[in-house]
Amino acid sequence: MTAKTNKRVALVIGSGSVKCSAALGLVRVLERENIPLSLVVGCSGGAIYAALIALGWPLDRIQQTVTRTWTRQVTGTRNNKAILQLVAPWLVKFDESFGLIDDRLINRRLREGFGEATIEGCQVPLFITATDFYDGEQVILDKGSIAEAVRASISIPYIFPPHRVNGHLLIDGYQSDPLPVGVAIREGADIIIAMGFESPYQEHVNSLMRYNFQLSSVTSNNLLKTNFAFHNLAHHSEIIPILPEFDQKVKLFDTDKIPYLIKEGEKAAEQQLPYIKALLDG
Repeated sequence: MTAKTNKRVALVIGSGSVKCSAALGLVRVLERENIPLSLVVGCSGGAIYAALIALGWPLDRIQQTVTRTWTRQVTGTRNNKAILQLVAPWLVKFDESFGLIDDRLINRRLREGFGEATIEGCQVPLFITATDFYDGEQVILDKGSIAEAVRASISIPYIFPPHRVNGHLLIDGYQSDPLPVGVAIREGADIIIAMGFESPYQEHVNSLMRYNFQLSSVTSNNLLKTNFAFHNLAHHSEIIPILPEFDQKVKLFDTDKIPYLIKEGEKAAEQQLPYIKALLDG
């Protein structure tokens, strides 16, 4: 068993869609070693998992919730208003509400998955990040509806319309930082376990949707490398990167691969476990 410690341990889960399931394997290792989390930070796809972990739900329930919520169907219905905004702006005014996908299904799925749960009601303090549409600044959501906060954090530009929360019009959290380690530093964490992922590139760019996903991946991956390098140089806490390597190709909605991703997350966590325990004991 790990000795008791006063050190605050933070888990940061970056953007990565279904790849973020690897964080469940990491949490499994931490629970086995009796290493409690003092706070959880989530961004984009990582916001879904961060919220479920912070709520204290068992891992099998989290897996079931993600499998029901995050399916290809959530991007299956086009937003007719957006199409008209593109092809006939003289009929339908183009504005900041643009999004190619009708978001009613994902909104309903998130409400069904999280119910009335609030950030304040989590077992572990939760912080979800999004990006202000107007000035590009990171917005940290630390109160209110979890469903609303997660919906804002996954507002992929061009795909889902921006989402308004607490007076801010918000887009995907990765646009300001795909691995928001800075939030954990601000909250005074002593040890920051940061799990990040590179976004997959499209094999074939044969539609506007794939074109947008490709541009999003380019932006996200470059920001991930740049911001992580900065925090590694400038931080005042111990940052432990856990970057799982997958030998299987994992696409945006491959929820059938969650068991595989959990195992890979466990494997990556095991590699860093001696260092984490040494920091806790030290």
